[in-house]
Amino acid sequence: MKRLLLLILIMTAVTASFAQKFNWNKNQIIAHRGAWKKNKFPENSIAALNEAVRIGCYGSEFDIWMTLDKVLVVNHDPEFQGLFIEKVNYADLLTKTLSNGEKIPTLESYLLAGKKQKTTKLILEIKPSRISKERGIEVTNKSIEMVQKLKVTDWVEYISFDYDICKRVLELLPKAKVAYLNGDKSAEQMKQDKLTGADYHYSVYQKDNWIENAQKLGLTINAWTVNTVPEMQWLLAHRVDYITTNEPELLFEELKKTPVANGWKLKWSDEFDDVGLPLAKNWAYDIGGKGWGNNELQYYTNANTANANVKKGNLSITAVKADKENNHYTSARLVTKNKFDFKYGRVEVRAILPKGRGLWPAIWMLPTDWKYGGWPKSGEIDIMEHVGHKPDTVFGSVHTEKFNHAIHTQVTQGIKIEHPYTAYHIYAVEWFADRIDFYVDDQKYLTFKNTKKGSAEWPFNQNFHVILNLAVGGNWGGEKGIDESVYPATMKVDYVRVFQK
Repeated sequence: MKRLLLLILIMTAVTASFAQKFNWNKNQIIAHRGAWKKNKFPENSIAALNEAVRIGCYGSEFDIWMTLDKVLVVNHDPEFQGLFIEKVNYADLLTKTLSNGEKIPTLESYLLAGKKQKTTKLILEIKPSRISKERGIEVTNKSIEMVQKLKVTDWVEYISFDYDICKRVLELLPKAKVAYLNGDKSAEQMKQDKLTGADYHYSVYQKDNWIENAQKLGLTINAWTVNTVPEMQWLLAHRVDYITTNEPELLFEELKKTPVANGWKLKWSDEFDDVGLPLAKNWAYDIGGKGWGNNELQYYTNANTANANVKKGNLSITAVKADKENNHYTSARLVTKNKFDFKYGRVEVRAILPKGRGLWPAIWMLPTDWKYGGWPKSGEIDIMEHVGHKPDTVFGSVHTEKFNHAIHTQVTQGIKIEHPYTAYHIYAVEWFADRIDFYVDDQKYLTFKNTKKGSAEWPFNQNFHVILNLAVGGNWGGEKGIDESVYPATMKVDYVRVFQK
């Protein structure tokens, strides 16, 4: 009985050991040609691979070519220091040296180096041959043969710009993870051909609900090559599976900042990737010019590209000098009312503000159904307000029946920021059942708490909608007069995103 118990314990230990053999890093980061940039390692070097492992990337991408004498080597470009790889022998490549003293790695040496660890995947890109289609398939065959010979199938995933190469990998290794790079195949086609994912330039995903469709089909989504913060955050917000980057260290920092890391899920957004008027499915217009309760001087137009225009990834809301129904300025006020209404969540807007005395740009929210009566009884949440006579300062505010500017009791807080007129900043609120937190660039500067004393103090338990506008003059905006030289004046909005938990 003791011997049987001992045997069971040994088998359990062996099974547990086997189950824990691999501990792949659980993040979206794939280092493009290894983690080479920060420490100036050569791209596609073993040193860059080791650095990707050290900093904890999910994967390290590398590229394969075959020499004239059929040795597989790791290099991104078809040429290596002036030598056309496919037309020279391996010995010719050995006459050259990488900047850190390494010789050009062979696929064998690279895989053996990668095999020493069990946390970072090896993302093998098989380059299409510049000589012939047949040679590209031969490279594929030899690459799979090497992977199998070295027993590293668990480490390796595959990508290629050649769709036939992707399909050939799956013929040889039906259970392999294979993604296509070129961006010209539909998600349905890849699913039909049993590829496991798409690995496209991030711009492809910004159109036609590409990500949502692919995810419904069970495909993984990787984006290349993403090196700037706005694109990183867009992809993280849209919950892509992987991001290939030359800046893995930067992406690690952005991962900590993304709302998704704090449990938020993107519910609605407008990234303003179209051209012309804002999308009608997302935005309606408040129209008119009778002061808007604040003695404002502008007329808000209806779907006029002079005042609301989308171009190059931005929405421009522009105030111009123009006569319209006894008003001498026109502008725009966009609302998501009855297009997207919501209760609780994180709203964030990335924007550049207009500069000028008399301008009053705002990013804010009003109730959709006015559950507790007209303003201010049903509440108002001002995510960001700026008045030009208070340069470099933005304000977050809350208005309710008990707390509002009409009786000088509004809850408000200003915060100084750098370069609001020339640089983007992220203005956000996080709205919960018990509080509303206000942020600029992830810096919290105001909290309004639910006192639980009724709707007069907390009417924020109903649907609200988002408003973007640029006012001229008014009780607050025009307090110090108007600088007539600043028109046209524009607030540029990069995106609006609403997250919920």
